[in-house]
Amino acid sequence: MAPHAEPGEIDRRSARLPAADERLALHLQRLGAARFAHVNGTLEHHLHATMRLLRRWGNREPVCVAGLYHAVYGTGGIAGQLAGLDARTAIAEVIGKEAEALAYLYGACDRERFHPRIGTAAQSTFVDRFTNCEYMISDAELRAFCEMTVANELELAEAGAGFRDRHRAELRHLFARMGELISDAARGSAAVMLG
Repeated sequence: MAPHAEPGEIDRRSARLPAADERLALHLQRLGAARFAHVNGTLEHHLHATMRLLRRWGNREPVCVAGLYHAVYGTGGIAGQLAGLDARTAIAEVIGKEAEALAYLYGACDRERFHPRIGTAAQSTFVDRFTNCEYMISDAELRAFCEMTVANELELAEAGAGFRDRHRAELRHLFARMGELISDAARGSAAVMLG
């Protein structure tokens, strides 16, 4: 399924985009995001839609940019990657150190081991699938990770009824455990999308 623009949406390759967004869009294209098949179209479309959700919810710009790059190193939910871990410094030069660190955190997450910790006393002990290590993350990192997770999953749910129907109960449970870690805007979007 080819990605489509929403009514009134500016084409992300358009000269009308802010210069920083245009630069990031072109960088993702060079990495191959437009050719990378994803659940509801291309990874490029999904990444941009995830960033738009994060911006709509009022997140800080490094979190929004991390959302745009959340799958650059791959994720526990998709096979493949746009860049290897040896490109972390180069990616940080493009998107900034904070955004890159958050994008790494998202891609590195061992979902099977870390997601069940969210909402428990162990929620700050992150499980890194790349290093197979556990380490502490800050409250700010945890909040950004959770906000990015909600944006990622809701973008997939919004784009595909099949995905939404298959994962509705699991996502409701995960987002409920996130509680005050996510913004009111993210929580409201989840309630509307998932019922």
